[in-house]
Amino acid sequence: MTELPSSPPHFRAEEEEEKDTSLPGAMMTKFLDTRTVMIFGGVDQKLAERVSSQLLYLDHVNNDPIRLIINSPGGHVESGDTIHDLVAFISSPVAVIGTGWVASIGTHIFLSVPKERRFCLPNTRFLIHQPSGGAGGRASDIAIQAQEIVKMRERIAHKIADATGQPYDRVIKDIDRDYWMSTEEAEEYGILGTVISSAKEVKFK
Repeated sequence: MTELPSSPPHFRAEEEEEKDTSLPGAMMTKFLDTRTVMIFGGVDQKLAERVSSQLLYLDHVNNDPIRLIINSPGGHVESGDTIHDLVAFISSPVAVIGTGWVASIGTHIFLSVPKERRFCLPNTRFLIHQPSGGAGGRASDIAIQAQEIVKMRERIAHKIADATGQPYDRVIKDIDRDYWMSTEEAEEYGILGTVISSAKEVKFK
């Protein structure tokens, strides 16, 4: 399983000890009634399935706008890819709203909509960086995994460049290490569209 590494380093240990904090079904239904989908915590297959199901369901009901709220340290790359691609796949327009931190593959999901529909609350931080793997076994298998990580790194860099307007050469250099950004820095970089402080400021253009 290939992941974009989360920060801070001790996150993985905390994640393993973390209990299921997902919202009860009744509460989740109320959020869906307001056409709001939430991504909180690490991105994995279970979260991707839940978010994908909600997006597809809301899109089936009608094509009214959907709000996608993100607070995530990142996680499994392909799970994040699924959500990223489904946002573009459905007919309903989606606005993303970052809060807390939008990091790693969480940023990839954040970049799934046009810049004018990327919002965040005032105290949000953003992180971009390259993927990492934990391959073991035979040397040939490790070499294959390394090649795949390089290809994934290039793909993610191209996605960030396309979504932000930054040159690919700058992005590939920036993601070589953890690249943290404040709201002001994320706005300047092209990741963020608008900092908001109230729900009424979310506009679907």
